[in-house]
Amino acid sequence: MALPATVRVKLSSEAAGYIAMTPVVVRELPLTELLEHAAAALGPDPDRIGDILKRGSLVSGASRFRWEGWTPDAAELAAAVARLPHAEPDRPFSAAACTQATLTGPAARVELPREFAARRRFLRRRSFWDCLMAQAGPAVYVTYLYRERADLYRAALDADAIEMLRTAAPLLPHAATARYLQTARITTLDLLTSR
Repeated sequence: MALPATVRVKLSSEAAGYIAMTPVVVRELPLTELLEHAAAALGPDPDRIGDILKRGSLVSGASRFRWEGWTPDAAELAAAVARLPHAEPDRPFSAAACTQATLTGPAARVELPREFAARRRFLRRRSFWDCLMAQAGPAVYVTYLYRERADLYRAALDADAIEMLRTAAPLLPHAATARYLQTARITTLDLLTSR
């Protein structure tokens, strides 16, 4: 069967509890978006995605997608999956395209969206985001994340970089996040960049 431009999908939450009832939403979902959800769960493998389309059900994050299953034409599906974004290991890191930074360690994880970390405190010339981007220079490409629709880069932080970030933590607009960052054991900086 030829690939449709849109698929009528029933969306429901997988976060429903024992008594909680969540509404089911019916939506016309572009096929490309459905393929991205399938690629996030299974990787960009046309055979596995074809099985999902035939089954008519997919759980992605906290959402369940259901539709009337069909057997797609293998060649058309392979071409559609090939048009999805793929990992590009040679892609250089671009601070301008960076949308989120995550500082991680053995028992710590601090997610910092750009709009939050780039806010400047009163009478400050720099933001915490500026300090983060100064440490992003040695970032290495990891992979493409379909769920986030972004490329993932990673930079290992040495003792000097960690100390610099702890010193810059008061630049964050949220005092509790700044205090946590000053005491957390962080070792790695993950960066998401949009295309």
